[in-house]
Amino acid sequence: MDVISQIKQNARRQPQTIVLPESYDDRMLLAAGRIAGEGLARIVLLGDPESLLNRAETVGADLSRVTLLAPAASALLQDYAEELADLRKHKGLTVGEACKQLLALDQLHFAAMMVRKGDADGAVAGAFNSTGDVLRAALQVVGTAPGIRTVSSVMLMVTPRPELGENGTLLFADCVVNPRPDAQALAEIAVTTARSCRSLLGVEARAAMLSFSTMGSADHEEVRRVRQAVQIARSLAPELLIDGEMQLDAAIVPQVASQKAPGSPVAGRANTLIFPDLNAGNIGYKLTERIAGAQAAGLMVQGLARPFNDMSRGCTVEDIVSTVAMTAVQSLG
Repeated sequence: MDVISQIKQNARRQPQTIVLPESYDDRMLLAAGRIAGEGLARIVLLGDPESLLNRAETVGADLSRVTLLAPAASALLQDYAEELADLRKHKGLTVGEACKQLLALDQLHFAAMMVRKGDADGAVAGAFNSTGDVLRAALQVVGTAPGIRTVSSVMLMVTPRPELGENGTLLFADCVVNPRPDAQALAEIAVTTARSCRSLLGVEARAAMLSFSTMGSADHEEVRRVRQAVQIARSLAPELLIDGEMQLDAAIVPQVASQKAPGSPVAGRANTLIFPDLNAGNIGYKLTERIAGAQAAGLMVQGLARPFNDMSRGCTVEDIVSTVAMTAVQSLG
């Protein structure tokens, strides 16, 4: 069974409530119907119910098992407005402005409040809105997880080589969000990605913090940043297997690991790769995909207090379905 099928199976075991704010995108309508029909999650679709049903009929989406919720007419609106105004009072936001300008009109913010208040277990957006808009709503309303100040991304990479990672699957981070994280941020990315490995794959992470140096083979400020991040990560989460700094071959090839990093509990068998910066992460995942024949099977935002995941605006209906399944599993912890 492939990794996405396994994630979907796990999502079905304990269905979570996932809110989709971008009902004005036909792909979201089609995905909502499929997700609800397959029992992957309980779906809340934001928007005017009558308009959504009319549009669903036009595009062939079955919304019979989907909850349709109009933010402007919701009984939750006033309570949400009061809490959002309190959250943003340092910016001068009033209850009236929160109600009329953000929550009633901006479905991203309403979805974020649903997640914050526990009325939804997670949210998925980005088919229409930019990553900046999605993350802004998530950060302003949902906030970061306790002890974490860095929001990052994790990508599931499925390779044709079962000896790598977990049956060929590795987690890559961060490939989308942070251009050059400092040591603290890099440590937080390592910790949150290791926890994502556990929730998504059901196994303990073996996280390698990558560099052009392995265990002191080179000395440079960039190496020292990674080395410091390893120590911080271990202090943040001593129960997790996080090791480094190490080169990629030392992380995933046992023969190389035995020479370059003997005794490491991670080297040679890493299933989670932490890149030192966005250049390395973005280039790394695209090289793996284009040259090694791997598949980028899913992208997830991590570091938030509750799941609020972003997608590419070029996503397909199947991408949305898979991301919702990942979000549901992520919300289970």
